[in-house]
Amino acid sequence: MPGKPLKAERPVVPSAVMGFEQLYAHNCAGCHGGDGKLGASLPLNVPVYLEWVGKNNLIEITSEGVAGTTMPAFVDSAGGTLTKQQIESLVVQMLAKWGQPDAAKDVPLPSYRGSAGNPANGAAAYQTFCASCHGKAGKGGAKAGSIVDGAYLSLISDQALRTLVVAGRQDLGMPDWRGYVKGRSMTAQEVDDVVAWLTSQRQRFPGRPYGDRKQVQ
Repeated sequence: MPGKPLKAERPVVPSAVMGFEQLYAHNCAGCHGGDGKLGASLPLNVPVYLEWVGKNNLIEITSEGVAGTTMPAFVDSAGGTLTKQQIESLVVQMLAKWGQPDAAKDVPLPSYRGSAGNPANGAAAYQTFCASCHGKAGKGGAKAGSIVDGAYLSLISDQALRTLVVAGRQDLGMPDWRGYVKGRSMTAQEVDDVVAWLTSQRQRFPGRPYGDRKQVQ
């Protein structure tokens, strides 16, 4: 019929879009970068990170978001714009495109969630694995900045700190848990302990000294 578009020219219903390029570009690229790198948030185009997080956790994070952070929920039942099928398609294709099954070959991966660590042991582990870059007190060194700054710790979640310790930030020159000390990976317990030490540095009043002030009710 004159004026009637061909089937290939007809617009696709948003809920029917399943291609990775469209799903990623419209929902993820703004924070994580156009190619999964160099965005404002954590890069996703990192094979060891994808293997560590895994399919199920990626689906959960994408669907439900992360409370207390800027990561929103994308599933439509939680107010997002994607169906469960689209989120699974996005994650599966991301793993196929950017993942590598042997990204952490021959090295045990720490668990994604982790357990409660010991801050005192974490302080010792920090000196072994982190102090050469971030300084003995964590306030910055020759190679990297402060990781105990009150404003920084008030803005980053416990899980995000764990992610940095385990997956690193290769785009910023920070290695993963295998590369802090040559020939010596961090154990799962050491990861838990370092994260516990970092979280213990949070201030009740970010940007202001503790003193003897009591927390405002």
